[in-house]
Amino acid sequence: MPEEMIGYCGYSCHLCAARSDDPAVRQRLVDGWRRIFGHEQYTAENVRCDGCRSDGRLPDKQCKARPCAIERGLESCAYCDDFVCDKVGHLLASREGLLIFCRPESGPVTEEEYDLCMRQFDSMPNIVRLLAEAGKLPPWVQAKVRDEWSR
Repeated sequence: MPEEMIGYCGYSCHLCAARSDDPAVRQRLVDGWRRIFGHEQYTAENVRCDGCRSDGRLPDKQCKARPCAIERGLESCAYCDDFVCDKVGHLLASREGLLIFCRPESGPVTEEEYDLCMRQFDSMPNIVRLLAEAGKLPPWVQAKVRDEWSR
């Protein structure tokens, strides 16, 4: 398992196939994103990503969360006084939401497609953990995150 890399928005960047050195893996990612999300702008080359915390390659030139977090000097959008704002709100996702709302007309999402194309977007566990660590959630949630959800 690659070293954990969580984006400013909570995405699990370390799980994303856009970080792969293998163009065939990135092409399968691009094909899945086209089918599942309708993203037409990505290719196996321009999707290559070093993670939003790097100064390297970034495929999502439209992201507003990353430059805002950098400008504000934040480790995560969860630490921002304006969280949840319109720059990050649409990026927050759960596995359940992804599976329910991302149902392409061409057929159900396969387990392989989920693992390759979607699981990195399951940002809610990361955001909840960060909000709890920042003391922005009620004590009972902080206790659940610490005791139950961290397993």
